[in-house]
Amino acid sequence: MSLRQDKHHHLLNPAGTSSEHRTLDERLEALLAQKMHGISFSAYVDGQKPGDELGRDQIERRMTVLASRFSWIRSFSTTQGNDLIPIVAKEHGLKTLVGAWLGTDDDKNRLEMERLIELAHEGAVDIAAVGNEVLYREDLSEDQLLAFMQEARERLPSHIPMGYVDAYYEFEARPNITAACDVLLTNCYPFWEGCAHPYAILYMQDMYRRVQRVAEGKRVIISETGWPSAGGNFYGAESSPQGAYLYFLRAMEWAASEDIEMFYFSSFDESWKVAGDAGEGDVGAHWGLWDKDEQFKYAKAS
Repeated sequence: MSLRQDKHHHLLNPAGTSSEHRTLDERLEALLAQKMHGISFSAYVDGQKPGDELGRDQIERRMTVLASRFSWIRSFSTTQGNDLIPIVAKEHGLKTLVGAWLGTDDDKNRLEMERLIELAHEGAVDIAAVGNEVLYREDLSEDQLLAFMQEARERLPSHIPMGYVDAYYEFEARPNITAACDVLLTNCYPFWEGCAHPYAILYMQDMYRRVQRVAEGKRVIISETGWPSAGGNFYGAESSPQGAYLYFLRAMEWAASEDIEMFYFSSFDESWKVAGDAGEGDVGAHWGLWDKDEQFKYAKAS
């Protein structure tokens, strides 16, 4: 399904009134004509999954697709070829939010941390993320995470901000984590809280502002938000091509108008997320703006 056939549809704002007299196509074209802030980099092509070694060629190909559309790239790991992502991004003139993927494997955690710090000293890191949803997954205790964050702050170049990525409510519930961050990196997913689509943008904005209220003036970045284009429903939240299209358009327009730093999730569909550790079911494979074959879902532009 493509909304490009709907030449006369006007997008309604969350209050239910027409926000502009431009068609969806015109608004999308205006959005794509300027660089958006950031995108989460989906590295794994069909048949690959975390644990497989990434090749430079596939990273180069996908980075070329994204480089003209975004100013920042977010990566999630620094091992098994993922460390090439920020290096290639820098070669394309992009800024980088680089994450060390922490979990239950102590040896892997150590490799992730060491490579994050190396990349930072090599000039490949603009913001360092120490862990992604490890508290949500209960992979580490708060004290263990704080120790990694303290180590990172001591060993990273002083000019590189350091933060932690998790759901908005974790920053409210864990003031020690919030205090340890230079920058708060918050994931805001109305879909995963079963929010019906007409209210999703308002809900996402509230999630962001809740983190702002506990940030005590620190920089707050939306490290992930998005909407799946297929795969089923989650309570009142329904995945669909139209819903994903509208959420993307509304979210990115709001971020641009309010000067919000936002990394959209995600760049490309990834089939591996249906099963395994991701545990998202069918919906997991359909978060990309581009499909698994690297075709943009919502416009003729690529």
